[in-house]
Amino acid sequence: MRTHVRTEPPPTPSLAAVQDALARENFILFNPASELDMPRLNRSLPKHILTAGEVDQVINGTDANTALGVRDRAILETFYSTGLRRLEVVHLKLYDIDLERATVMVRDGKWHKDRFVPVGERAVLWLNKYLADVRPLLAPPREDTLFLTNAGEPFTPDSMTQLARDYVEKAKLPGGKRGACHVFRHTMATLMLEGGADIRYIQAMLGHADLSTTQIYTHVGIRNLQQVHAATHPSGMLKRPGSPASAAHNGAQNTPGPPSSLPPPSPPAGADPPLDVRALDNILGAEDDADDG
Repeated sequence: MRTHVRTEPPPTPSLAAVQDALARENFILFNPASELDMPRLNRSLPKHILTAGEVDQVINGTDANTALGVRDRAILETFYSTGLRRLEVVHLKLYDIDLERATVMVRDGKWHKDRFVPVGERAVLWLNKYLADVRPLLAPPREDTLFLTNAGEPFTPDSMTQLARDYVEKAKLPGGKRGACHVFRHTMATLMLEGGADIRYIQAMLGHADLSTTQIYTHVGIRNLQQVHAATHPSGMLKRPGSPASAAHNGAQNTPGPPSSLPPPSPPAGADPPLDVRALDNILGAEDDADDG
């Protein structure tokens, strides 16, 4: 049996902070930890990201004609709409859901932080149906957990994982895509990013304390990146009208006419370059010259 142990980095940042404080108070001449390269955990990409159609295929595998099918549909819609973690869904209480305002309150989430998360209209419809028609059949007196098993008990993390995994496997997705609760979280973040959502809003929804954690989803939003590349890179699209690549491709057959407009004049010597050029220089200036080869 193979296990994966993910260790936290050693507490070097705390040591660096102590050294910095000592230097500020003139107990030492300088901070010897200022030049240390702090260890960082690898940010691995999610293994499987579903398309919107694949998510619908999974969710439509529930049987809306049965009580448990309605419950399962409400659970999967909640995962997909909110991007909540497995434990956050398991721990949801009745008073955490405000369907009139279409929000859910995540209490004591990861890092012990609370947050409000919006709930989409489709998820609200199924949650309403579950609360009105199904949960009263499952809930014993004084039980305030939102989602309950057929025995009237709160889900355990493992049983919630099994529920989600069964529906993903039942859908027989192309490419052997698999997953459980977290695949809905990854998919929500990626589809929102590709739909144009600001990454800071996605960060707030996911409950990430560090924006760099959310930025792994910028690496999987490849379709938008391809469109931007094709629209802006000189060799991004051969047939884009007016592009240098298009002109080079057709240059042997087309005789160039007079330019429609003169190029903008070069800035005088010593003048500051335009702001967008300076920003690009700042980005490229961070690159290691050794990578140019």
